[in-house]
Amino acid sequence: MKGVSRYVMSGFYVLAGINHFINPEFYYPLIPEYFRYPIAINFLSGVAEVTLGLGLLWSKTRKVSAYLIIAMLFAFIPSHIYFIEIGGCIDEGLCAAPWVGWVRLLIIHPLLMYWAWRVRK
Repeated sequence: MKGVSRYVMSGFYVLAGINHFINPEFYYPLIPEYFRYPIAINFLSGVAEVTLGLGLLWSKTRKVSAYLIIAMLFAFIPSHIYFIEIGGCIDEGLCAAPWVGWVRLLIIHPLLMYWAWRVRK
């Protein structure tokens, strides 16, 4: 079962990372205004997600990739907090009820971290 979970997680991050390049306009407004260089942040996030997602597939890189995914998820926390601060709506973009941001931050994000922890071996 761990093998299937690892492949699903890998695919999840690879596809999410690719989406940073296909649809960057979706991500720019999610980057807090106090961060400079949103284009570079989006690019690096996409590269990290693809690289780390692929790293889960090989036993030699799996553990470090899983730990770096957890670190990356910690690095994404300001974006989730920013989404909550702006009320869950971005002009001409994503709009969700404010509670959705809290669920993502307090439930989904920790579950993704736990999932990465579980597939590290």
